Amino acid sequence: MWSMLRRTVLAVSLLLGGGWASLAKAESNELRVVMPYGLGYLPIYVAIDRGFIQKRATEAGLGEIKITLNHLSSGPAGSDMLLSGDADMAMGGFGPGFVLWDKTRGAQKVRVVTPLSASPIWLLSNDPHLKSVRDIGPNDRIALTGLKVTAQALSLQMAAAKEYGWDNRFKFDSNVVTMSNPDGMAMILSGVGEVRSQLAIVPFSVEMMESGKVHMVMNSEDYMEPGSSISAIFAGAKFHDGSPKLYAATAAGLEDAFAFIKSNPHESAQIYVAREPQKRDLAWIEGMMTDPKMLQYSSTPRGYLKHAEFMHATGSLKNKPDSWKDLVWDNLWGKDGS
Repeated sequence: MWSMLRRTVLAVSLLLGGGWASLAKAESNELRVVMPYGLGYLPIYVAIDRGFIQKRATEAGLGEIKITLNHLSSGPAGSDMLLSGDADMAMGGFGPGFVLWDKTRGAQKVRVVTPLSASPIWLLSNDPHLKSVRDIGPNDRIALTGLKVTAQALSLQMAAAKEYGWDNRFKFDSNVVTMSNPDGMAMILSGVGEVRSQLAIVPFSVEMMESGKVHMVMNSEDYMEPGSSISAIFAGAKFHDGSPKLYAATAAGLEDAFAFIKSNPHESAQIYVAREPQKRDLAWIEGMMTDPKMLQYSSTPRGYLKHAEFMHATGSLKNKPDSWKDLVWDNLWGKDGS
């Protein structure tokens, strides 16, 4: 009797164990992505619209997958959705990604999937009295997408530290007003309202400058590491570890997108305009994409360690990475990063 009971218990245990193992290994068939607007995020559009991620998923034996892409006002907003489980991947500047790395461990661990682009951030103003950051007074309002940890906010902190000394690194924090890139551009170009300056990214920065209604007050490359990776995609361990095949297919599809953009800038520009309609012609977008001083698409992390060290020194990060590789998932470890 006891022998039969033991065999029954063993059989049930194996059955349940096998069932749980099967559930644990189940791959998701859906990829949920959230992102801000901007030309720097083009690789995800190309990867999806050219079917690169879908093709890689099919090759991995995953069959048909569903990809949803939603726009948000900023990187920090995407971070919130990632942590709440409402997104598998979020995009934004490197800053929000590093904050997620700092705050998450274990099953919630978040790392960068891939950088997307390097591009200067310009502080633009319609106020003639602002000619440099040293002219910024206590009543001057500056629009940017998020406080403290966005690439725009960090560039302003670095400028304050260089111009006024380390103890004044937060000197301009009280000047900033959160606003999406399109909304900030519309307000600055209208000349209406108290916000008269914006830390802008491409293509908004170029459109603003070419309007003749603003002038440049600051270029981020005068204060940040030149050529640094600004925009990035980040994901949590739930997606990286829970759906390893779909994660790998997504990472590989993005690498395909980088290669496609380099070889096919005209078609890539068409994809961008279809996703984010522009008033200007296609040649205008393509011109920015092919100007290395304006925009560079690359999956190689640049400036990650230096900027993370700055964020740690300012208190935005409690933990200090030993290497740039600490901040990214393993698909990037073979890159010649910094």
